[in-house]
Amino acid sequence: MTDVLLHSCCAPCSSAIIEWMLQNDYRPTIFYFNPNIFPQTEYLIRKNECKRYAQALGLTMIDGDYDHAGWRETVKGLEMEPERGARCQVCFDRRLAETAREAAKRGIRLFTTTLASSRWKDLVQIEKAGRAAQALYPTTEFWDKNWRKGGLQQRRNELLKANDFYNQLYCGCEFSMRRLPAEECQRLLQQACPIEL
Repeated sequence: MTDVLLHSCCAPCSSAIIEWMLQNDYRPTIFYFNPNIFPQTEYLIRKNECKRYAQALGLTMIDGDYDHAGWRETVKGLEMEPERGARCQVCFDRRLAETAREAAKRGIRLFTTTLASSRWKDLVQIEKAGRAAQALYPTTEFWDKNWRKGGLQQRRNELLKANDFYNQLYCGCEFSMRRLPAEECQRLLQQACPIEL
């Protein structure tokens, strides 16, 4: 089996990709690094769903740091950028650089991301971020597979229902919440955070 570090944004987006990997002689290690997600309650719900799925499959999950303040500093000045704009590129750059660093540290050559499974994301931006991350850590290689193809989108939806996954309504950061109805946005922002990191 070929080892691969899979940067995971959430369990629904990871599920069909992980299933495909296991069926095609790849052994994924899941890397949950998403300091962009806001509020913290949302971050924890998504993280715990990833953890639940990894445990069910007997896979290793690495929990990256949650430094939302640091992420905000990274995207400072880009708050009003639209989705798929410059802010998203900077966000992808940071997350995939950290994924490549983790892969290099663990001696895993190949890394990829579930971000490439979302129709809301720009694949060109993701590939650019992956290539830049690979250049920072030359012992790694970015696998730029388009995870939307080959029936994986349909399978994602089937696995979402079969596993009763929490299915988020926005990308993750507070700026992507703009597309939500005002009452849903307010509900998310008012949530308490009962779970410890």
